[in-house]
Amino acid sequence: MDEQKKGIGRGELIALIVSSCIGTGIFGITSDVAAAAAPGPALLAWIFVGIGFLMLVLSLNNLSEKRPDLTSGIFSYAGAGFGTLGEFISGWSYWLSAWLGNIAFATMLMSSIGTFFPTFKGGQNLPSIIIAIIFCWLLTILVNNGVESASFVNMIGTICKVLPLVIFIIMMVVCFKAGMFTADFWGRVANNASRGTTTGSVWEQMKGTLMTLIWVFIGVEGASVMASRAKSLTAAREASLISFGLLVVIYVLISILPYGALTRAELAGMGQPAIGHVLQATVGSWGSILINVGLIISTIVSWLSWTMLPAETTMLVADDKAMPKLWGKVNAKKAPTASLMITAVLQTIFLFSLLFTDKAYEFAYSLCSAAILFSYLFVGLYQMKYSSAHQEWGQFTIGLLLAAFMFACMFLAGWQEVLLVSISFIPGFYIYYLACKENDRKVTTAEKWTMALILILSIIAIWLVANGTIAIS
Repeated sequence: MDEQKKGIGRGELIALIVSSCIGTGIFGITSDVAAAAAPGPALLAWIFVGIGFLMLVLSLNNLSEKRPDLTSGIFSYAGAGFGTLGEFISGWSYWLSAWLGNIAFATMLMSSIGTFFPTFKGGQNLPSIIIAIIFCWLLTILVNNGVESASFVNMIGTICKVLPLVIFIIMMVVCFKAGMFTADFWGRVANNASRGTTTGSVWEQMKGTLMTLIWVFIGVEGASVMASRAKSLTAAREASLISFGLLVVIYVLISILPYGALTRAELAGMGQPAIGHVLQATVGSWGSILINVGLIISTIVSWLSWTMLPAETTMLVADDKAMPKLWGKVNAKKAPTASLMITAVLQTIFLFSLLFTDKAYEFAYSLCSAAILFSYLFVGLYQMKYSSAHQEWGQFTIGLLLAAFMFACMFLAGWQEVLLVSISFIPGFYIYYLACKENDRKVTTAEKWTMALILILSIIAIWLVANGTIAIS
C-alpha cells in the first residue's frame, strides 16, 4: 500500500517542478530553433528529445524509489554504479554545467536590460560584462549569507516567468496564419527568404536544434528531488510525469507557434530575448516591454537559485569524499563559502571571454548542455546496471534508451562542445587526486586509464581549437 505522509500534494508539486524547470532558455528558444530547423524537423526534434528526457524522468523516479539511501543527488547514482571517480566525473560535469548556465543567464539579462538602456544592447560588450560581474558577486554574497531560501523571492520569480509566457502563447495563437506555417514546412527551399537559416535534409535540421532543446530541459532532474517530498509515492510519480508533459506542451507551443506569425528567416534573425522581439514585431512595443521586464526579474531570481546549485553540488560530492573537504566546508549559514567563491571567480573570468565570441548566449548554453550530458548518461548507465542485477528488464530498457539518447546527443550534435568540456578535466583530475590523497585512497588502475582517455580527448580538443576546426566564435 502506498504510504501516506505529511508533505506536498500533487498539484503543489507539479507547480514546483514546472517553475523550477522554466528558466531563461524558453525566452530565447524561438530564434535558435528557427535558425536550425523548419516547423516539420523542429517538431520531429521535439519528439526525439521529449522521448529521451521522458526516459530520464522515468529512470530518476525508479532509482529514487529503489535507492532512497543514495542522498547525494544524481551524482550518487554514478558513485554507486561506477565508483568514486564516476561520482566525481558526474559531479564535476554538473557543477560545470550549473555555472556555465549562469553565464547564459548573464548574457540574457544584459540583453533584456539593453532594451531599455542601449549601452547594454546585445549583452556581451564591456559595460554589459562589468555589470554582469557585479551581479554575479552580489548574488554570491547573498547566497553566502543564506538568502537563497526566501520563499517570497521564488514566488515573484514564478509569476514573472509564467505570466509573459501565457500572454505570448495567446498572442501567437491570435496571429497564427496556417499558410505561413506550411509555406516551407520541411525547410528544403533555399532562397532569399531563407537567408540565415539551415536548409537541406530533415535530419541535419533536427541535429541543429538538439543542444537548444536540451538546454531548456536542464533542471528536470530536480523533479525526482522534489517528488521525494510528496505525500505519497503515487503522487510523486504522477506529479513528475504530469509536470514533464506540461513542460513539453509549453516548450513546443512557444517554439512552434511563431512559425505561423513571422517568416522563418525573420524569426532566426531576432536578437535575444527572442520572444520579446517576436511580440514587438507582431503586436507592438508593449509586447517587448512586457517580456523584457518579466525576463529581467525572472532571470535575477533564477540566477539567485542557480548560484547556490553549483556550490551545493560540490558540497555533496565532497561529503562523499570525491572532492577535497574545502569544497564542502560550510559557514555558520550552512553555505559552502569556498566553493561559492571559487565558482564566482571562474564565472568572472569566463564572462570576459564573451568579448571574443559573436554569439555569447548560444556558446554558453551549448557548453552548459554538453557538460550535463555526462551526468545524465551516468543515470542511464546505473539504471541499466541496477535493473539488470535485479532482472527488471522493463526498467533496463528505459535505462538503455536513456543512455543511447545521451550518446546520440554527444556524438551527433554536441561533439565539439563535449570535447571542449573535456578540457575542464585537466584541472579537475588534479582536484580529484587531492581528494584521494586527503582521504588516504589510492587511484586505481581502472581510474588511471579512464582519466588518461579523457585527458587525451582534452588534448585533441585543444589542438582542434588551435587549428580552427572547433570555432569558439
